[in-house]
Amino acid sequence: MSLTIVTATRYSQQEFEQQSLLGPTLRAVHTLTPLRLRLFSENQQPLPHCYNQAIDEADADDVLVFVHDDVAFDDWMLGWRLQEALLSFDVVGVAGNRRRQDGKMTWLLLPDGQTWDHAQLSGAIMHGEPGSRRLTYFGPTPAPVMLLDGVLLAVHAGLLKSTGVRFDPLFDFHFYDLDFCRTATQNGLRLGTWPLGITHASTGGGYTSPKWQRNGENYLKKWGA
Repeated sequence: MSLTIVTATRYSQQEFEQQSLLGPTLRAVHTLTPLRLRLFSENQQPLPHCYNQAIDEADADDVLVFVHDDVAFDDWMLGWRLQEALLSFDVVGVAGNRRRQDGKMTWLLLPDGQTWDHAQLSGAIMHGEPGSRRLTYFGPTPAPVMLLDGVLLAVHAGLLKSTGVRFDPLFDFHFYDLDFCRTATQNGLRLGTWPLGITHASTGGGYTSPKWQRNGENYLKKWGA
């Protein structure tokens, strides 16, 4: 199986290879699995524009792994893990929620925007920089889910091409993943979590920023709830 890692970064290509969390960890994965990098360097575009371009460029049998540049792959057998995962699910991530509720504005929280939806969560992510990391365990995985965290999403390009599922440029960053999950589900794709070892430098949040609020309003207008 050939993987195409799709990521957008403000770094130059050289800076990405040397300074980002993601760049240096690709070498070990590539040792075991054929790997292609679709890098959007020095990027100023909304993330969906980059991801959709990668879909349009891909061959139908490519496995696209959409991932943030502040992620480190801790599992060098990522390719084999994803090969197993994509036999069970059409879209695979590392963390998500088994249900979607009206008014839910994140995959993690209840509609009140404060309380974790503990009983419905699945997956695990290591957070922090290498050397000062902590594991966040959400719930048992693998599991079928309705919503996935966009930190990592893997899917066969052919499925996206045949169903017309894309990332909506209406969402420059926040809510692009929730919107994608709902579009994928609407088109009959099965979403699921899988135990994949990654470290994410960001701890998430930012739910009160103007950008988050603006994207949230657009999300509710689009889906109605």
